Amino acid sequence: MARAQGARSQLAAAFETTYGTAPATGFSRLPFASETLGSEQPLLENELLGYGRDPLAPIKDVVTTSGSIVVPIDVAAFGFWLKGAFGDPVTVDGPPAVHTFQSGAWDLPSLSIEKAMPEVPYFPMFTGAVVDKLSWTMARGGQLTATVDLIAQGETPATVSNAGSVADIPVQRFGNFNGQIKRGGTVLANLITADIAYGNNLDPVEVIRADGKIDGVDPSMAMLSGRLTSRFADTVLIDQATAGDPCELVFAYSLSASAKFTFTAHAVYLPKPKVTIDGPKGVQVTFDWQAAMADVPGRMCTAVLTNTVEGY
Repeated sequence: MARAQGARSQLAAAFETTYGTAPATGFSRLPFASETLGSEQPLLENELLGYGRDPLAPIKDVVTTSGSIVVPIDVAAFGFWLKGAFGDPVTVDGPPAVHTFQSGAWDLPSLSIEKAMPEVPYFPMFTGAVVDKLSWTMARGGQLTATVDLIAQGETPATVSNAGSVADIPVQRFGNFNGQIKRGGTVLANLITADIAYGNNLDPVEVIRADGKIDGVDPSMAMLSGRLTSRFADTVLIDQATAGDPCELVFAYSLSASAKFTFTAHAVYLPKPKVTIDGPKGVQVTFDWQAAMADVPGRMCTAVLTNTVEGY
């Protein structure tokens, strides 16, 4: 009897034309490190009395389908998740092609995602999957990955793949070594780590349905926040926090002129932190920042992915 192994698993995804309906073609195999996407249907304890001490059978509650996928921040495949988080990009054909994603879109695309475990065999298809949150951490070293949180409408199990002919995407990863952070156009020194989290704050439409599924998800107020941890060497960030003025932060990775990713938070506000001495080693200061819409360019953030992909 075959046993499922993560090493043999695959993930294929395609954008939907109709919410909750898997397309017949157009799936691409996407790289991932781990995932928790799945549907759950809890049981409700039977509260009825009059039949003795042993309870009557429980009943089923509504179906919830959600989870997260840990993906590499890479040159090509990461564009799928950026489109899911921000909507269709504005693409300038190359070579190289420059894909610009902007915050603030009212309509977000949905995806169908098939999880393949061929040993069993088990090929569940998740439909109506919408990106709720996209987050990652910049550091000096280690693997560079992002976490994609999703809310889906439902899961359809199958014993054969329904993704059809799956296109392969070459994987060319960015590393933490390729990253830098700029503040107002100047490289920000002395940073140890930086956390970035963009959220769509999805509102599930929980209407009455015979299948117990949601009817869709509506994006609410977007959110962009994070954390900067810095060795205390100057008062640049503390002075900004004290003054209450915003700054522009650019989080960037580059392998070459045709393989780049930049994420710009146009108006970042810093809280005034405590500066504490915790021992004989270097003093560190942490800023839990929040972003807002900037007057120029009239949005909160912009993501630009440069590669050889014609479009998403």
